[in-house]
Amino acid sequence: MKKMQDHDTPRPLKDCVAIVTGASRGAGRGIALELGAAGATVYVTGRSTRTKPAGSYGQLLALSDMAAVPGSIDDTADEVTRHGGHGIAVQCDHTREEEVTALFDRVAQEAGRLDLLVNNAWGGHESFTGVFDAPFWEHPLANWDAMFDRGVRNHLLASRCAAPLLLRQKKGLVVTTTFWDRDRYLRGNLYYDLAKAAMTRLAFGMAQDFRPHGVASVAVSPGWMRTEFVLAGHKTDEAHWQERPALARTESPRYLGRAVAALAGDAQVMEKTGEVLRVADLALAYGFTDVDGRRVPAFEM
Repeated sequence: MKKMQDHDTPRPLKDCVAIVTGASRGAGRGIALELGAAGATVYVTGRSTRTKPAGSYGQLLALSDMAAVPGSIDDTADEVTRHGGHGIAVQCDHTREEEVTALFDRVAQEAGRLDLLVNNAWGGHESFTGVFDAPFWEHPLANWDAMFDRGVRNHLLASRCAAPLLLRQKKGLVVTTTFWDRDRYLRGNLYYDLAKAAMTRLAFGMAQDFRPHGVASVAVSPGWMRTEFVLAGHKTDEAHWQERPALARTESPRYLGRAVAALAGDAQVMEKTGEVLRVADLALAYGFTDVDGRRVPAFEM
């Protein structure tokens, strides 16, 4: 039986309309669920549906010893609704301009507004060979295509399509998920370092153009998240991860989600526009914890 929603639970984002890209699993799913828990309407986008998962993860599935890609936009949208928000699944390949344009046209028609765009669709997993730490000449050029053409470009394309909606209402927030360790070099994976630096710079550059219109743009950096693929790689699941000492420094994707929800509910978020924000620092500033009650320290190289 469907659990009844607690109507006494605060819903600070009950009037918020959000799009979370790449939300079938991992970081996107964690963000969507926390926005739902805060009462938001969340358009959950990605390629994987219950009936047809994304077909480009064969190499990673083999490395992870997984039979199928976990999660779907339908599952995430249903969970958003169960958590108190309104989840709407929209299949969208974020590399295809016509599909991204159609997504934002739909939001404009159905909701009439957009308050939050979370850029999270990321193609970097599609070319992962199992080797992360190696000199640049040993990484295949396919990693560039996955991380830039199906990563950084996804963020830019969605932001371009979101801009007219955000400019019209003269407020809103664009969050770009990234990884940042105080400008240190992510030694051993030049392509990854370049892609994440580009995403961080993208968020900064968009902030400059958006600023006169009252729209904020920030990059948000989680630590080492226990995504489905990370758990599978360590032969465990969310219920048993504490049995793996190697995962002691990890955090759940919902820790990132709580950071994004806090930013979306902050009336003074323009004060942070253009910044790179670490989830651990936001946890201290806004007073939230991870799902297990821990305040996980920032991950540092």
